[in-house]
Amino acid sequence: MEIIPVIDLRGGVVVHARMGRRDEYRPIKTNLARTSDPVDIVRGLFSIYRFPTLYVADLDAIEGSGDNRAALERLKAAFPELTLWVDSGVARPAEAERWLAAGMAHLVLGSESQADTALVRRFAADPRVVLSLDFRGAAFQGPSELLADTDCWPGKVIAMTLAKVGSGAGPDIDLLGAVRKTAGTRMIYAAGGVRDAVDLIALARAGIAGALVASCLHDGRLTGAEIAKAYAANGCLT
Repeated sequence: MEIIPVIDLRGGVVVHARMGRRDEYRPIKTNLARTSDPVDIVRGLFSIYRFPTLYVADLDAIEGSGDNRAALERLKAAFPELTLWVDSGVARPAEAERWLAAGMAHLVLGSESQADTALVRRFAADPRVVLSLDFRGAAFQGPSELLADTDCWPGKVIAMTLAKVGSGAGPDIDLLGAVRKTAGTRMIYAAGGVRDAVDLIALARAGIAGALVASCLHDGRLTGAEIAKAYAANGCLT
């Protein structure tokens, strides 16, 4: 199982995400770093485990109020070996083409930013493209045809339960199972509510390929040893 830490960027700093209430996000305070600077935060995350992949939500870009490109460039310069998955609210083909041509990060296409299936379908064959299916409770955020038309999905799909982000409530196993059932051979990643190694076991048993995590790293409920075990288990955690 792949474990992917998450940072949310706003105004060039990492903010504390909780239950998708973006207007309430504030600069993060964590024992892993002295500041909320993204480079400091990632160094702190690396003190737990040398993660190969980092998910970044550029909230300013998603909300159309700017972007955190400079912060992303600093992260890439500081950690050149790190693969970045970035959701920056891309919704048009020209934006996606520019992003992929730059070669700085994998492109996450959030369903909440899409008007239809066209953009996802166009880039589904590119291994650098990840689809995020965004949910608030049971409500899908995005065009209903994108959720229904699994043929347009790329090989990696995130099931993002926004109301569970930072909640400590545990992942939505039922929703994840439903997505996994319809996804065919695609790799499904859980995002939202993952608390500890016990949740990783439940996800592995449900056929989930990986988990996006944040709070459980900052509060110490998920340790480096447990993460190493998850990577070594190849989906066979016990």
